[in-house]
Amino acid sequence: MAALAVLCVSQGLRAESDEDILRRVDELASYYNTDFSAEYTIVQEKPGQARSTTVAGVFRRDSRETYVIVIMQPVVSRGQGYLKQGGTLWVYDPESRRFNSTSSADRFQNTNARNADFTRSTLAEDYRITGGEDVTLGRFQCRLLSLESTGPEAVYPKMKVWISGDGLIRKTEDYSLSGQLLRTTAIPDYYRIGGRFVPKQVLLVEELRGAVINGTFVHERTQITIARPSFEKQADSVFSKTFLESVNR
Repeated sequence: MAALAVLCVSQGLRAESDEDILRRVDELASYYNTDFSAEYTIVQEKPGQARSTTVAGVFRRDSRETYVIVIMQPVVSRGQGYLKQGGTLWVYDPESRRFNSTSSADRFQNTNARNADFTRSTLAEDYRITGGEDVTLGRFQCRLLSLESTGPEAVYPKMKVWISGDGLIRKTEDYSLSGQLLRTTAIPDYYRIGGRFVPKQVLLVEELRGAVINGTFVHERTQITIARPSFEKQADSVFSKTFLESVNR
């Protein structure tokens, strides 16, 4: 029975075009008809240094291409925030009470996460498929797609994505234009809330950053744990500069 189930999943993947599979990935990782909020705990590990932890509240409204992130921990960063409105991304500093523009490609709070990792999925919009094959990734039968960016919106020029039969990304590899592996991401498990899916944990491994420890190169790693995911509607005022300013009053 197990072999039959694997065969059916594999055939199901091949019954769709690779373009359809990629569009389904975006649909499952985007929430157009509802708001989304959750608490993100982001643990950064740099070899030879103390582990650092950031806790943030994340609020998304994908139908408007907007999100807000509020830093809750550590104390030194409490009240810092991010506001994305369409193609513009602002970062708020509560000490100076100023907003400065930043990029979706920039590192989030000096971790291996990028600002773009906190918004909806746009793989089918930002990339074209250059190859595809059926592969096994641990316990998952996956479709492995190779992608190349089609414009400046993509954070990385090239990617590889492992997509399981349920349309969820299980692993990605991010590459430079020359083909150098830059970052590996693993998403082993998801919450299922109604018909929507939210990652439980995301592991990011920086392939070119790290340190030699006892003769072995150890990579920088960031683990994101997502707790209390909710699809309750948020007040319109949450997605504004005024909201970030009011958090610190």
